[in-house]
Formats: sequence, C-alpha cells, structure tokens
Amino acid sequence: MRLGRVLKFRTVLSALVLALGVLFAPGVGIAASHDAYAVSKLTHAQATSMFSSAGITWSSSGGCSNRNVSTCTSFDQLNLATAQGAVTLKHASGCALNITGGTETGHASGTYSHWNGYKLDFGKNTCITNYIHRFTYIGLRGDGAPQYKSGSGNIYADEGSHWDVLYYNCGGC
Repeated sequence: MRLGRVLKFRTVLSALVLALGVLFAPGVGIAASHDAYAVSKLTHAQATSMFSSAGITWSSSGGCSNRNVSTCTSFDQLNLATAQGAVTLKHASGCALNITGGTETGHASGTYSHWNGYKLDFGKNTCITNYIHRFTYIGLRGDGAPQYKSGSGNIYADEGSHWDVLYYNCGGC
C-alpha cells in the first residue's frame, strides 16, 4: 500500500514539475512576452564584413560610422539576426541593397529600435519595392507608413525615401 502511494506521489510530482517547466519557459506560457531576449551583438567591422560578402552596400550622409552621430551609418551593436536578415533579403530578392541607416542615434526609440539593433533602413529601388510588395500588407503604422509583413514575421515599412525594416529574426537564414 505504501509503495503505491509513493509511486503515485512521484508521478504527480513529476507531472507538476514538467507543467511548471513548460509554463515558465522563455517564450511560452505565462513567461511569454514581447520583451527582447539576449541577442548576439556585432561590431561595425563584423557587420560590414557580412554585408560586403553578400554584396550589400551601405552609405552615410555624413560619410562616417560613429554610432553617436545621427548623420553616420553605424552597425555597432547590430543584432546578428538583423544582419543575417539583410543577407537573407539580398539573396531571396536578388535586388541591389544599400543600407542607409543602422544603429546610430537619431531614430525613434523603443525595444525593437534601430539603437537596440533590430532595424535597418534600405534605400528604395524598383526591384526591392516590388519584392516587398509580395509580402502581406498589414496596414498603416502609427506615423502613416504602409507596412508589409514577410512570412517570417519581419516588418517592412515604406517611409517614402527608404524602407524601414524591423527584424524579429533572420528571415529563414
């Protein structure tokens, strides 16, 4: 009789531990949130190496890469997944890509911001605009920019002179 109770207790305890583990796992259950988790960050040199290898160009109105100067185009503290997402976009679209904005100061703030490494700005051209228009139109952003969502969940906002891209992930890299 006593052995039966011990086995039943162990079974219930094991089930409870398993349920709590799932419930509190990152990205699942009540621990799930839209907060950013720790991500791999790149230096400017690491990002430019990745972009060069993929045939992606970048430009800066100030001709600089200082993260603390708004007229520079910096990739310091860019998320690895964001850089990989740009490479995925280049390969998938076959279009010329020129990055005009990275992690430098001067962009809107927020968790999923340029400063925090989640966004890149791309210069517009017919090829990339036609490619992005294949994604699902999801309506206007708060500032009126039309938005498109890729199958991987990344968001492309048409800001008139350029595409503002929010990378939640690498886009299937």
